[in-house]
Amino acid sequence: MGLLTSCMENVDKVEEIDPCEDITFSKNVKPIIDNNCVSCHSTGGGQPPNLETYNGIRVEATSVKSEVVSKDMPIGGSLTNEEISAISCWVDAGAENN
Repeated sequence: MGLLTSCMENVDKVEEIDPCEDITFSKNVKPIIDNNCVSCHSTGGGQPPNLETYNGIRVEATSVKSEVVSKDMPIGGSLTNEEISAISCWVDAGAENN
């Protein structure tokens, strides 16, 4: 019994990696929105909501997350699982302007 206890004490703890840890608006979310949403959801695109700016995206953050997770948006395109995850992480973390 002592040997087993001794071995268990020497096991290195495995650090869990948080896939959301490095997700930011400027680095991850804004490029996804610009490349997949702004052609329609902008002043020139004519479809509400306007997603050209942080403020416009922030106000609609929960809706944007819902639409991309359900894959209802973008119409005529698709996001990768990584892009959907990035948007979800950002919204879940408070949709900050980071």
